[in-house]
Amino acid sequence: MTPEQCTELFARLAAANPEPETELLYHNTYQLLVAVILSAQATDVGVNKATTQLFQIVQTPQDMLALGEDGLKQHIRSIGLYPSKARHILAMSRLLVERHKGQVPASRAELEALPGVGRKTANVVLNVAFGEPTMAVDTHIFRVANRTGLAPGRTVREVEDKLMTQVPEVYRQHAHHWLILHGRYTCKARKPLCERCPIVDLCASASHFQTAPLADPMPSAATPRSGVR
Repeated sequence: MTPEQCTELFARLAAANPEPETELLYHNTYQLLVAVILSAQATDVGVNKATTQLFQIVQTPQDMLALGEDGLKQHIRSIGLYPSKARHILAMSRLLVERHKGQVPASRAELEALPGVGRKTANVVLNVAFGEPTMAVDTHIFRVANRTGLAPGRTVREVEDKLMTQVPEVYRQHAHHWLILHGRYTCKARKPLCERCPIVDLCASASHFQTAPLADPMPSAATPRSGVR
């Protein structure tokens, strides 16, 4: 995709949704971090259902430690991999209290040092909570980047690095949300809705979808640890 096409792509997505936001529900940065960890291999809808009651009683790492692992499991039992996620969240909360005075750090290195927090989770928190123009590549972004020709790559990191180069700086702050939402609601894995796609004329693969819709190209080995959808 040419730089001109890339600029046009984001101009159209921005015109349709000027201020995109994560669909995860939260009230503070700590709750956002917990929700993103829970969203690994789960939908935002499922996470929001589980955290509705949880976040009424847990606003801080101290609250989570008081609730305990068994108490947390009762709230997140409907979410995939909940036993390991509960362990990670309790360990993460303990380190926040011990090393960061209960506050979520604003640096990538400190975030990624927390249990359960990988690069993608850190990217989400840095972007949503701290306003950094990061690119949190989930399965939707990976698919859209490859299908459209925007930033083709074989791994999540390759796609992330290409997007950070390709996306015009003026659009970089919200780019990952636009791409996630586009992949979730329009450029779907099994049946992309090309007939309503605002960027179909810019897409490198659109002509193939009517006869044989592409499967989600994201390799299982590259599945990110968590993210927004």
